[in-house]
Amino acid sequence: MILRLAFGSLLARALTVGMTILAIALSVALFLGVEKVRTGARASFADTISGTDLIVGARSGSVQLLLYSVFRIGNATNNVTWESYQEIAAHPEVDWIVPISLGDSHRQFRVMGTTQAFFEHYKYRGGRSLVVGQGHGLDDLYDAVIGAEVAATLGYEIGDPIVVSHGLASFTDHDDQPFRVAGIIERTGTPVDRTVIVSLEAIEAIHVDWQSGAQTGRTTPVERIREMDLTPSAITAALVGVKSRLQIFGLQRAINEYPEEPLLAVLPGVALQELWQIVGVAETALIGVSAMVVVTALLGMMAMIFSSLNERRREMAIWRAMGARPATIIGLLVLEAALMAAIGAILGLALLYAGLFVAQPLVDSAFGLWLPIDPPTARELSVLAGVIGAAAIASLLPALRAYRLSLADGMMVRI
Repeated sequence: MILRLAFGSLLARALTVGMTILAIALSVALFLGVEKVRTGARASFADTISGTDLIVGARSGSVQLLLYSVFRIGNATNNVTWESYQEIAAHPEVDWIVPISLGDSHRQFRVMGTTQAFFEHYKYRGGRSLVVGQGHGLDDLYDAVIGAEVAATLGYEIGDPIVVSHGLASFTDHDDQPFRVAGIIERTGTPVDRTVIVSLEAIEAIHVDWQSGAQTGRTTPVERIREMDLTPSAITAALVGVKSRLQIFGLQRAINEYPEEPLLAVLPGVALQELWQIVGVAETALIGVSAMVVVTALLGMMAMIFSSLNERRREMAIWRAMGARPATIIGLLVLEAALMAAIGAILGLALLYAGLFVAQPLVDSAFGLWLPIDPPTARELSVLAGVIGAAAIASLLPALRAYRLSLADGMMVRI
C-alpha cells in the first residue's frame, strides 16, 4: 500500500518530480559516460598494437619508446644500428621482426619507413590486419601508402605526388625525389591513419645527398640512386614477435643486456600501464567532477523534498491522526526519494546507451576511439545501486523533519 501511495504522491507533483528525475538521469548518464570513455580510451590505446610481444629501440624510457614508435609522439634519443637489428632478428626466439625508421614528415604527418612485414604483422583492435582499400602496397622505390586520415585531410588520391620534408618541423623538402600515392589504408582508428608509409630503401634514397643532417650540395640522378645499395645503416625501432610467450622475458633480458650498444626492449602492455599511471591523476579528476555532478543532483532532490514539506504538512498530520506509525511517515518519503533515484538511474542508463549508439561511429571516425556498447558491468550496476542508496539516505533528513513537525504544524487550527 505504501508503494501505491508513494507513486500517487509523485504523480501529484509530476512537474517538479519530473525535473528532479531528469537531473538525476543526466548526472548518471554523465558519470557512466565518463567511465565508458575512460575504459574505451584504455582499450583503444591497448588495441593500437596487438600481437606484438616486444618493442625494441635505443635505450631511453619505456613510455618514450612506446610513444614515438607506436603513437608517433616525440622523437627517439638515438637510433639502432642495422647490424644490431640483424643480430636481434637472428635470435632463435624471434618469429618475426618489423623495422621502423622515423624522422621525416609530410605536411605535419609523420613519415615512416618500413618493410612489407609491417603490413603482414601489424595488428590492431584484437588482431585485425591492415587493409589497403585502394591501390597497392610498396611495389616501387618511390611508392607511398598513406593512412585514411592523411588522404581525407589532404585530399589525396591514387597517383598523386607526395614530397617528403626533412625532419618534423623543417622548411627543407626532398623535392628532387617525389613519391607517388600507391595505396590508401582503410581507417583503423590508430596512428597508422595519420602516417605516410614508405620503404626503408626510400628513406635511404632521399638522404643520399645528405650528410650529418644537412645537404651536401650535389644532386644524384634518380636512375643512379635506383642502382645503389640502399640498405639502411640504422633504424629507429623494431616491433618483435616471438615464437613462444615463454621466451619473451629471456629475449627481453638479452636485448637489454646487449653489449654492442645500449638497447631497450619493452612489453607494450607494461609500457601502457606506466603511461596510464602518468595520466591517472587526470582520470581521477574527471571521475571526481562527474561524481560531484551526481551529488549535486541528489542535493537538488533533497532540496525539492524539503521545499514540498510546507505543502504536505497537513497530509502528514492526517496520516498521523489516522494512526500511521512514525516509520510509515519516514518510509513514505524515503521510498519516494528511492523511486525518483531508481527511475532517474534507469533513464540515465537508457540515455547513455542511446548516446553511445549515436556517437560510437562518429567518435571512432573522428578520434579513433572505440566505445563498446556492452551490457552494464558489475561496476556500473553498483554505481546505480549507490545512487539509489544515496538518495534514500539523503531523504532521511527531510523525512525526520516531516515526522517531527507533522502534528505541531499540520493540525494547527488557523483562524
